[in-house]
Amino acid sequence: MAAEQQVEESPTPRQSRRCAPAWWSHPDGPGPGREPIFRRQEESHEGDGAPGRARGLRRLLHIPAQRTARGSARRGPRTRRTERRTPPFGPRLASPRGVLTVTVVVVVASLIGGGLGVAVEGARQGGRLTLSKAPATSKTPSRTAEVLHAVLPGIVYLQVAADGQQTTGTGVLLDTNGNILTNSHVIAPDGTPGTVTVTFNTGQRHPATLVGRDVGTDLAVLRVTGVSGLTPAVLGDSDDVQVGDPVMAIGDPYGLRGTVTSGIVSALDRPIVSGPGMPGGPSYLDAVQTDAAINPGNSGGPLLDASGTVIGINTVIRSADPDSTDPYGNSSDSGSIGLGFAIPIDQAAAVAAQLIGTGHADPPMIGVTLDRSFQGGAKITAVAQRKSPLHVGDIVTADDGVAVTDADDLIALIRGRKQDAETVLTVLRNGDSLSVVVHLTSGPADTTSTRA
Repeated sequence: MAAEQQVEESPTPRQSRRCAPAWWSHPDGPGPGREPIFRRQEESHEGDGAPGRARGLRRLLHIPAQRTARGSARRGPRTRRTERRTPPFGPRLASPRGVLTVTVVVVVASLIGGGLGVAVEGARQGGRLTLSKAPATSKTPSRTAEVLHAVLPGIVYLQVAADGQQTTGTGVLLDTNGNILTNSHVIAPDGTPGTVTVTFNTGQRHPATLVGRDVGTDLAVLRVTGVSGLTPAVLGDSDDVQVGDPVMAIGDPYGLRGTVTSGIVSALDRPIVSGPGMPGGPSYLDAVQTDAAINPGNSGGPLLDASGTVIGINTVIRSADPDSTDPYGNSSDSGSIGLGFAIPIDQAAAVAAQLIGTGHADPPMIGVTLDRSFQGGAKITAVAQRKSPLHVGDIVTADDGVAVTDADDLIALIRGRKQDAETVLTVLRNGDSLSVVVHLTSGPADTTSTRA
């Protein structure tokens, strides 16, 4: 009886509600009629062992108890229920709130499992978790990195003070005498050459003097003196360049010195007339087109092939604004849209040699005067040489197979040819299409842009 009395007087399980957990799902928080979805089941566990915890988990997820071989539940006799059967996993889990609850349980369980895995691994290593890294010797320098490392000493960066403004550009070191090739518009942004300071790859700064410049090809040569240990850039051959070749551009875009961009040669023999409204007149380029990013500050810098040789001098960009008056990209609003143009290195090197030797350059010419108002080809209005194969009234429609649509196209293509060489012109004469071989000569540039 004492035992029975002791059982009758034992405290009943606590019936008071527990505080809502931190992940309470109701937007208004706990309250009447909004009990937590999950409630602890300590009081329903029979003992502290695994069976008790398993029964608590089954109640938590509304999973029926496992049946014995005779078909009866371990929890006791099954009562008959006359109400409509609830969905699987109980009414709460069938609702959106129930689905969210199960999701939370799965995520928490995954996090706990991951934490246990880390703890176990850390215990295996003496309580310390060590992350593995790739061996320091496993990475080898790429071919591109090696090329750039060898090329950078031959690239210089220019700061120009002209007419109260400061501009930047890039240059290519031609020889150990300190001669530097760049663009004419870099050193004379408003038509008048400014004061130029050269910064080498080592950070050394030296003043530069102007050797000569040619507005018609937009090229100029500077010189620094008293500098030893110079490493000139290696110049390539424009005739070896093909569309699709990988290229890199190096320069000082927006003052970001030593910036490298990459792309391909997207076109060749692209006749470009730049700066028609600029002081000194326009420049005519038989350009290499590239999609390597060229921005303000890249002008005068090198366009390199995959081996690191200079195949062009970056000069002009195509603006997204068709009415732009800034073909050189000097404006802070200008930027690359994937259409940049470089002077072929063969043409640039020939002009540089003339500037170093005489201070001026005479471009290749075919000895004719053109009608700039004519469209549909380059119409010849005068011929300088008496024995020229060209006639007045001829309309040039192509030069070495490159289409000519107007006088500017023909002038640009002829400027890109080599002096004392020959070129093949396609000519319309009296309604007939003819192929005419013309020998190129040299002569002073025409500032009126009518002579080729």
